[in-house]
Amino acid sequence: MKRKNLKAPIKHEKETSLKRKIIVTALLLGLAFSGAFLIYYIMQIALNTESPMVVVVSGSMEPKLHRGDLLFLKGKDAEDIKNGTIEGKEGDIIVFDARGLWITAPNDPIVHRVVDKKYDNGWFFLTKGDANTSPDAEWVPETRILGVVVGRIPYIGWVKIVLTDSGLLIPLLVIVSLLLVVSIVWDLFKKEEDNGGIKKKNFNPDSVEEELEIDFTRKI
Repeated sequence: MKRKNLKAPIKHEKETSLKRKIIVTALLLGLAFSGAFLIYYIMQIALNTESPMVVVVSGSMEPKLHRGDLLFLKGKDAEDIKNGTIEGKEGDIIVFDARGLWITAPNDPIVHRVVDKKYDNGWFFLTKGDANTSPDAEWVPETRILGVVVGRIPYIGWVKIVLTDSGLLIPLLVIVSLLLVVSIVWDLFKKEEDNGGIKKKNFNPDSVEEELEIDFTRKI
């Protein structure tokens, strides 16, 4: 009389299930973390700029743009950027990096309107905030331009401003990421435990072992 052993297949099934959960968890986490970067990368390609979105952090362009507005930028050839005048305010609104151009230039990108342009071995732009009394201190070379404003979502950028000013942006991102990881792992393992409980209730391996005793003896 020989007894068929079901413990080894059951153990192998559990190991396979654990590996499957680990793989699924890794894939879901990878998608969660890469999704935002993928969307941003697609926007970079579609809008032809390394910075497709910026947040207005000052009131220098009021009433046209307000602090906290989320702006969408599009890359544009320097020669095609529309010139304007201080009085007419018909020039394109551009976003540029002014660090090092003048002493009081801020670290954040500046959102100002083009009020004049010139060519001198490359294009240069004179800019001014609509709410400011005078143009910016220096001409902006085309290499400093991040893009031209093509759209906006009012005030949604206040979330970023508040979190950045309070120093909570990085900690909040870490906390949200950890909660996301815990949530995904918990759901996967909880589901497996629930399924296992159902199996244990309706399926008893010991009783099956007893029922599957097979007589392999034969007369010679």
